[in-house]
Order: sequence, then C-alpha cells, then structure tokens
Amino acid sequence: MAYKSDFLNVLDERGFIHQCSDFDGLDALAAKREVIAYVGYDCTAPSLHIGNFLSMMMLHWLQQTGNKPITLMGGGTTMVGDPSGKDESRAMRTREEIEANKASIRGVFSKVLSFGDGNTDAIMVDNADWLLKLSYIDMLREVGRHFSVNRMLTMDSVRLRLEREQEMSFIEFNYMVCQSYDYVELARRHGCNLQMGGSDQWGNIITGVDLGRRMGTHQLYALTTPLLTTASGAKMGKTAQGAVWLNAEQFSAWDFWQYWRNTEDGDVGRFLRLFTTLPVAEIAKLEKLAGSEINEAKKVLANEATALLHGRQAADAAAATAQKTFEEGVLAHDLPTIPGNPGDGLLSLFVAAGLGASNGEVRRAVANNSISVNDAKITDPGHVVSEADFDSDGLMKISLGKKRHALVKRQ
Repeated sequence: MAYKSDFLNVLDERGFIHQCSDFDGLDALAAKREVIAYVGYDCTAPSLHIGNFLSMMMLHWLQQTGNKPITLMGGGTTMVGDPSGKDESRAMRTREEIEANKASIRGVFSKVLSFGDGNTDAIMVDNADWLLKLSYIDMLREVGRHFSVNRMLTMDSVRLRLEREQEMSFIEFNYMVCQSYDYVELARRHGCNLQMGGSDQWGNIITGVDLGRRMGTHQLYALTTPLLTTASGAKMGKTAQGAVWLNAEQFSAWDFWQYWRNTEDGDVGRFLRLFTTLPVAEIAKLEKLAGSEINEAKKVLANEATALLHGRQAADAAAATAQKTFEEGVLAHDLPTIPGNPGDGLLSLFVAAGLGASNGEVRRAVANNSISVNDAKITDPGHVVSEADFDSDGLMKISLGKKRHALVKRQ
C-alpha cells in the first residue's frame, strides 16, 4: 500500500505495521509532519529487551521522517503491573526498585533517538508525575466513569487470562485505565496524537483513543507492530541465558552480536529491516544470498544491530572475536571470561559463563555430546577441571556446541 507520508511508507516497507485505528487520518497528519507519538516502557527490570527494541526503532523512523517521539517511563504503571500475555500477576515492585530500574534503562534511548528542545527532538516523560498524584475518588469520577466493564472483559489482556481460568487481581484490571489515562495526559500536556506498541497492546491503546474522545482531546490514533516470532514460529528474544536484554550489564555486546549471528536463515531479511538502519535496497540484495553465503548477511545483521545498541567499536570487536574463534581457530581473548580454578566442577562453570541455565541443562548437553573443553569433547558430567586444562596464560576455553564459547581464567 502506498501512503502519502514518508513515515508510514518507511514503516510499511520495513515490516513494522500490524494494525492502525485510522490509516488515512494518521497518514494525512504524518504527511504534514505533525505526528507526536509515544511508546510506554514499564520499569520492571534493570534493562529493556528485544521487544522494546522494536518499538524504539518505530520511534527512530518517526523522528527520521520529521515527526516527534516521546518515550514514556512507567514510574506509575509499573506499580500496577501490565497483565498482557501473563498467566499470573507480575511481582510487585517497591518505589525504590522502580526508580533504580528506571535510572538503569534511561540511557538506551539515546542510542536510537536524538533528545532536545527542537520540534522533532525526542522528550522523556514519566507517568508517575500524574498517576501518583491522583486521588482514588477523583480517578473514579473523572476517568473511571468512561469505562465499560463489559467492554474491558472483551480485551485480550483480560479475556485470555480469564479463558485460561487464571486469577486476575483488581489492581491488574485497572492497568488498562491507567494506560488509557496516560494517553489523555500526554495529549493535553504535549500534543501527543499517536500511541504505538506491540500487537498485544492493541486493546489498551484503542481504549486510550476512545477515552480521549470521551474526555475531549484532539483526535488520537493507534498503531501496532506484529508479534515478534522467528521463522520457525518460536517467540523471539529468548536464549539459554534467558531474555535478550539491551543493557550490556545484563547481556554483553558479544552475546548480543552472537544472538543476531545465529538468526534463522528465513529471518535475516526481516530482521535487517526491523533492527538496522540499512537501506531497503541493500537489504534486498543481502537476503537473496543463498547457501553458505547467507552467513555473510547474518554477520551484517549482527554488526549493524550491535552497533546501534552498543556502538560500532563494540560491534567490530565482537565480529573480530567471532572470526578468530570460529573461522581461524584462534583462542580469542575477547570472549566472555569468568574466574575458575583447578578442582572446579565443569557444570557450575558452564552455568556461571551463561552457557547453560542450570546444572541439569548442562548435564543434558553433555549427554548430547555438545560440551567441549579446549575443543575436546567431554562425556563425563562430573568432570573436574585440572591444572593441565589451563594454557600458559591461565586460560581455558569452554564450549557449548560449535557457536557458543567462553573463557575460564585461573585465579
């Protein structure tokens, strides 16, 4: 579909668009470069994850096409907990935990957005500024009266939970109210006219559009992205170590590079469009590569995605380490490194290095003949590290399969 605006044309050709409340109305606004859009990010962890990276890239292209992005920190909504896609209540966070998480994740946005005071410069806002000041009765009278419980029960975030006969707390049921009210406040305070998010947020976002109409704001719009899955149908963003975090403290630049390098063949073109800023014409050439040549496209994906989040220097270092380790067979000292000593059990070292989530998982890998020390297969799950396993520099390489490696440095 051809649009009048650069914004929707870019999102469309790169594969970001799933649903929109009014394509024609949003397109007309974007053609005049008058879109002010926000995405909300709750502070449930010290880092954002791959799913958040997708919406961050939407904000990036919004800004690149002459419109204004808003990143909304969920200092207030995190205290409630989003029930979307969950079978049980999220852990309740203290204000201190939320503030610490918020401080930890703030910096990632500047990787893909330009902040400042200009017309298209991004701004960062915290919904704690208004949600924590509301009195309960005022909230019920001014906002709650506009909500139909019957309609709320049909929304996926509520309906799917109840269909699975899982309990939903009253505080979670109110998350939709809080998110909708955020949209109204951002419309009033900053002229916001578009909320974007994942497809699982459609019900919450469209309810905010409706609340804006009922509370007398200007016209509001909704736009969502498809659910992130791999070509094989698996949910994207999970590894043996857990979630793919965006902060290097939670998931190193090396691990981030490796994650993209190990992309399934059928996902390379799609992920290049979504998670890099490479021109679409260049991506079209890369995704035509076949056979072993597709690995070159995967390296480009890994380099460009890592450079966006961790900087070009970190991406180049990860690429060089991978080349030494996988292509030249050289022990690359830039591999992730953990401390260890003769006498240590191998299972615990693999878990400490993030090459397995538990001793049981590593034990199964041993049974599958997938564990190596210095490229020699290990068949005994009770293997104990010896002095001879360390080289003259006090280093030992441990490997899970052919693609995941770490170093153990003797203490």
